[in-house]
Amino acid sequence: MTSANGESRYQYWLDQLTHYFPTSALGLLKLEGAYLCPVAIHGLVDDTRGRRFELTSQPRLQRIISQREWVRFAPDCTWCDPYDGLLKDHQETALPVHDCIGVSLYVGEQCWGALTLDSVASAVLTDEQLQLIDPVARLTEWVIYMSTLEAQVTDYDPANAAFVYEPILKNETGMIGHSPVMQSLQQDIEIVADSPLPVLIQGETGVGKELVAQQLHQRSGRASQPLVYVNCAALPESLVESELFGHVKGAFSGAVSDRKGKFESADQGTLLLDEVGELPLVVQAKLLRCLQNGEIQRLGSDTPRRVDVRIVAATNRHLSDMVRWGEFRADLYHRLSVYPVQVPPLRDRGGDILMLAGYFVELNRARLGVRGLRLTPQAQQALCVYHWPGNVRELEHVLSRAALRAVNQTAKPQEVVSIESSHLDLDVLPTASLSAQSTRHCDEMVRPQTVSAIETLRYGVSLKDAVAQLQIQLIEQALEAHEMNWTQAAHSLQMDASNLHKLARRLGLKSR
Repeated sequence: MTSANGESRYQYWLDQLTHYFPTSALGLLKLEGAYLCPVAIHGLVDDTRGRRFELTSQPRLQRIISQREWVRFAPDCTWCDPYDGLLKDHQETALPVHDCIGVSLYVGEQCWGALTLDSVASAVLTDEQLQLIDPVARLTEWVIYMSTLEAQVTDYDPANAAFVYEPILKNETGMIGHSPVMQSLQQDIEIVADSPLPVLIQGETGVGKELVAQQLHQRSGRASQPLVYVNCAALPESLVESELFGHVKGAFSGAVSDRKGKFESADQGTLLLDEVGELPLVVQAKLLRCLQNGEIQRLGSDTPRRVDVRIVAATNRHLSDMVRWGEFRADLYHRLSVYPVQVPPLRDRGGDILMLAGYFVELNRARLGVRGLRLTPQAQQALCVYHWPGNVRELEHVLSRAALRAVNQTAKPQEVVSIESSHLDLDVLPTASLSAQSTRHCDEMVRPQTVSAIETLRYGVSLKDAVAQLQIQLIEQALEAHEMNWTQAAHSLQMDASNLHKLARRLGLKSR
């Protein structure tokens, strides 16, 4: 993953290039394995930052990367462009890119990525501007080299061997997002990753705790050894001990041979205990003994076995409360939470939502085999104002369903497909997702209602109750204005009728 400082420098450099190349869009993409990933963009919608363009499904990018010289594609080129439908100045229409130029970028002898220049109109650049592409590419490579060198100097450990610059490219899919809470999480990971300390990953369901565990393992000295995953909630109580510590032949009915447990499988590596709060108390005691002594004992055996395992535990429950209630051992809790890491919920991550949305939209574009897949501005707004109780997992599923609906409603698969807000089927505040144009359109209906509704609220009411009260009053006033016609009321509130029915049921305005 590119550092935040590096990406800021790349973005500044790309912004400077707009003075020399009057194209509709510029992109700086980094090669990560079989993908090109945007690290800086100009003239493209925000969700582009989260996309990962697979080379096998992007022939233009594949061609750019395959050679050192810059490439220009003819306006009538039938190959799909990765930015089809993603131009910021043309969000209201799924307008394909017509002119595309790209040049590969190298650091040393290794390909780092590519610089792309795209325009809606053809032949935008003059001959003089085209002659600048090669020198600009070399300068861009120098910017990349200096950023990489700076990062290595920052990470330099004087206790290690002499410092040598090695521009080795790694396939680090990493975690997407640069919000303050995610930067704080990344700092925690960097601090504790290479230590032997147990880590307790805490966070709501769907925030990506397993991905954090993978990052901890990949950045540790155990990265070449196995990362073994155990879902403690999915194990029957009668099998938990055998799964974790193994068993010997004859230990119980059906034990026809000796079998290693997860601890032995993870020897020299990392063991992820997901949903650790679901472990039975009797197993918690044996887990504590293993953490204290580094020894396990197979079920049915009297012989202890030494294991060298780094423990990473994850839970969406408040273990400290479980300790007070007697549902979790206090000594085990303190052993596991030597270094607690909190994964933020999606609603606290701000602009990361659109980056993640871009990532999932691009995955669905490749999966569904369409030329381009984009989010309309209204869909982007709906994603940003929704509260996401299911976090990143819910976002992934919502976009997968929405993409399928949008593609099925498109007559030609070679077209750029737009995901509308109605495809998302999200329960959002009616006024929150309005664009500037739709706000003017509904001023007469919504704004007076909003003012009168707010005037009835009083200090001392919880925010949750106040929001619910405001929603109820807005819906009731819209229904009254349209003589209880739900479809017309939904239209005046600028929301889908099915979403209005769902919201009304949740607020108790309508029976199920």
